[in-house]
Amino acid sequence: MMRSMETVDNIKDDDIDISLLKDISLSYVKGNVMLPLRVQGDSLVAAVAGNRGVYALRDLARSRGLKPHPVQADEKTILDTINRIYSQASRVDEVMGDIKGEDLSMIATEFESPKDLLELTEEAPIIRLLNALLMEAVKEKASDIHIEPYEKGIDVRFRVDGILNKVLSPPKIIHDALISRIKIIAGLDIAEKRLPQDGRIKLLVGGKDIDIRVSIIPTALGERAVLRLLDRQAGVLSLEMLGLADETLNSLKRALSRQNGIILVTGPTGSGKTTTLYASLLRLNTEERNIITVEDPVEYQLSGIGQMQVNPRIGLTFATGLRSILRQDPDIMMVGEIRDLETAEIAVHASLTGHLVLSTLHTNDAPSAVARLVDMGIEPFLVASSLVCILAQRLIRVICPYCKEPYTPSRQELSYLSPHTPDVLYRGKGCDKCLGKGYLGRTGIYEFLDITSDIRAMIVERKDAEAIRAAAVKAGFKPLHENAIEKILRGITTVEEALRITQSINTLPEEGELYSSP
Repeated sequence: MMRSMETVDNIKDDDIDISLLKDISLSYVKGNVMLPLRVQGDSLVAAVAGNRGVYALRDLARSRGLKPHPVQADEKTILDTINRIYSQASRVDEVMGDIKGEDLSMIATEFESPKDLLELTEEAPIIRLLNALLMEAVKEKASDIHIEPYEKGIDVRFRVDGILNKVLSPPKIIHDALISRIKIIAGLDIAEKRLPQDGRIKLLVGGKDIDIRVSIIPTALGERAVLRLLDRQAGVLSLEMLGLADETLNSLKRALSRQNGIILVTGPTGSGKTTTLYASLLRLNTEERNIITVEDPVEYQLSGIGQMQVNPRIGLTFATGLRSILRQDPDIMMVGEIRDLETAEIAVHASLTGHLVLSTLHTNDAPSAVARLVDMGIEPFLVASSLVCILAQRLIRVICPYCKEPYTPSRQELSYLSPHTPDVLYRGKGCDKCLGKGYLGRTGIYEFLDITSDIRAMIVERKDAEAIRAAAVKAGFKPLHENAIEKILRGITTVEEALRITQSINTLPEEGELYSSP
């Protein structure tokens, strides 16, 4: 626990030696709520808000041959200072430095009409700002860029390995200019500010072919943009690269060898469902098979496969697209998502008439997918007859291999891992490769529900998801959290990360028990 120490109410820029922060990542100081201030004699002075910050300071000071000297401050004060100081030192903010005073007024005026926008050169500050944001996002391997307007400013956040981090807070006056620039390169209507718009951008960034999906929606304080970055050169992963356990991988391969039926992949948005479907299609794609997909949107082009993108504005929905491709003599069909009764009915009909159908559902686990289909209005006997298997999944961060270190697990961690009692677990200490986070990349955790004859009988009897789960567990079904524990024991991920993703226990570890070190 924290001992009595000196406290400060605010932190001024003059209190901080910025040179200390050059080799310390933003995510590390924010994650530990700890900000190094200065070297005083043989001590490293830093503002901390809790035990995690004290521990992080201790390790950081030790790595520099100094003694830790913590100064207690309010968490909000520390985080606000971190955002302010790091934005001053960031590459993106170097561009922001050019957008001040008269430049801001000029940009705001220029962006009042489409004609002025088209006349802007590539040297315009707002263009260089957006370019810098895109380059930084690619460098950090971000999956999304969020641009969010507020009353007095804008927040720009990157989603890296599933976690959102604020990277910049530019002034509100450039908001319209920034959004308009995004609209221009995405081919959207810059004059329309009242309706949501979706677009696409193709760029070459740092030698990488990047496909960017753009979503812009109106809010009370201005338009909000989210840019989804897809690295087209990364290609589609194979099933063997998804992190499936051997038993689950073999079961899924057996299901994919079927001539007909429905294979469902479930999980929340951003859990990697589409990646799993693409990997499955990659395995199934041969000259002897006709494979057609209906997607929203088409994320990656797959050679040899017909891919249709839905467009609700002209009446091309999943249901109408699925009905149309049935007339294309398909062997295998992939539907991006079963969202409504009509789509579900066509998918079931297709599976019962000799087609293999792959699709996704938004449910928390595999057994809930059965109840979801019945709730949509599909008769239980049709669900039982058409379903082959259900794969539920989540994405979980992987320990950085460059700074991976062993440590002795705490009592709380052992309680989560019970009945396993490992002497050693692993975590990332934080390094330049992982930007101080201790994690680098993600893998999947899965639960596979095979629709056996017993499960089919329960579906026909309208048993609920819990009853189906209980019966499946008796037959050897392994829930998501068990797959997470397997990956912890193999040194792939951490208990802290498993707790964040699975939330399978109610009692969280005490403050300071689970933390990342530099």
